Amino acid sequence: MSDQPRRPRRPAKPYRRPKKDPVRILAFEALRAVDERDAYANLVLPPLLRKARESEGPEKFDARDAALATELVYGTLRRQGTYDAIIAACVDRPLREVDPPVLDVLSLGAHQLLGTRIPTHAAVSATVELARVVLGDGRAKFVNAVLRKIAQDDLDGWLERVAPPYDEDPEDHLAVVHSHPRWVVSALWDSLGGGRAGVEELLRADNERPEVTLVARPGRATTDELLTEEAAVPGRWSPYAVRLTEGGEPGAVQAVAEGRAGVQDEGSQLVALALAAAPVEGPDRRWLDACAGPGGKAALLGALAAERGAVLLASEKQPHRAGLVAKALAGNPGPYQVVAADGTRPPWRPGSFDRVLVDVPCTGLGALRRRPEARWRRRPEDLDGFAPLQRGLLRTALESVRVGGVVGYATCSPHLAETRAVVADLLKQFPDAELIDARPLLPDVPDLGDGPDIQLWPHLHGTDAMYLALLRRTA
Repeated sequence: MSDQPRRPRRPAKPYRRPKKDPVRILAFEALRAVDERDAYANLVLPPLLRKARESEGPEKFDARDAALATELVYGTLRRQGTYDAIIAACVDRPLREVDPPVLDVLSLGAHQLLGTRIPTHAAVSATVELARVVLGDGRAKFVNAVLRKIAQDDLDGWLERVAPPYDEDPEDHLAVVHSHPRWVVSALWDSLGGGRAGVEELLRADNERPEVTLVARPGRATTDELLTEEAAVPGRWSPYAVRLTEGGEPGAVQAVAEGRAGVQDEGSQLVALALAAAPVEGPDRRWLDACAGPGGKAALLGALAAERGAVLLASEKQPHRAGLVAKALAGNPGPYQVVAADGTRPPWRPGSFDRVLVDVPCTGLGALRRRPEARWRRRPEDLDGFAPLQRGLLRTALESVRVGGVVGYATCSPHLAETRAVVADLLKQFPDAELIDARPLLPDVPDLGDGPDIQLWPHLHGTDAMYLALLRRTA
């Protein structure tokens, strides 16, 4: 037995419970819902924030908490591609081998370090505490190690390291720097038909937080009423638009709560206004919205139709979305009807309408500002899935309008396969139709393209990238 005295044991550190941060926990829950359930952040986040604002005790949110949680969720989703490239450079395994919840926490931390003004030490410590709460102490150590590597450089420094040089691979460079899938960068570049400057401006605009835009539904609300709201300014192009420059809760606006106004991007308003302004030959009494869900364009068209003594039929295939359309149209100043019907096999007779709007299902690449997660979910093969439906709906719309009437083909996508290619194919199959130059119908809106169709852009117009082609039935 040794005579050496035993070294006294170092006392074990007392266990410290992780500090719960309600804001970051909520942001993590929203990201998990987006990842696990294919949910959309703009649908998941509002009820989570509402519950947090209505709760009692220390977890109750104030306006600053809600703003931070919103920034963490949307900022992380918008820059996901960039953060993935940076995180990949800081871990010793492929990202696909990192558990998704761990990757969500790392992405939240990366956004705080590289995309916000949160001090470095606070961003690291708060994210590690979040990891301890939602992942456990073991994986929190991994998170801590990775975030400390990320914190060694700023965003520009990291981009120099992880993005390929522009001269060697322009599309991949822009994809990493501006956080878009490569195929989306390529498609947007083709749609713009311009050089590097234009596509970079568009990609930057996709990563900016869009303003909330309201529409004053004619005969039910006025822009003057909406302009009394805090930080409200007139729209840029639509006479019915009002922008809330500091965000805010649209549901708190009385006219919105009562259904007399709604939340509607100005690009969607312009599509409806252009169709309503298009000249038709003969009577102008029956209008159709053939893909009406969830009802924003239908509500505006219904109000415009009522001003002229016309009737709107709003058709939507999905019954629950038809219910949303009925809710949006409730209180319309003139007659209207809502039906749940398949727009490719309609219950109405051919040639029944004077004006038809068909806003077709699409990839949604024109609304990446509002639904940033869509850029990561969509795949090039999705275009093939939408193509038959888009062509079928436009064909039925052309059959549904009478001779001398007008059809508006709209998509919330600038992808050429969903816009001009569809219209060109249908014109070949349907010789009794002709394109109308839509640009003069929006005389105050610049940069609408070479025509006769219209393409709106986030970086040029501050709207979603809505597309519109107007076709007149000639025989």
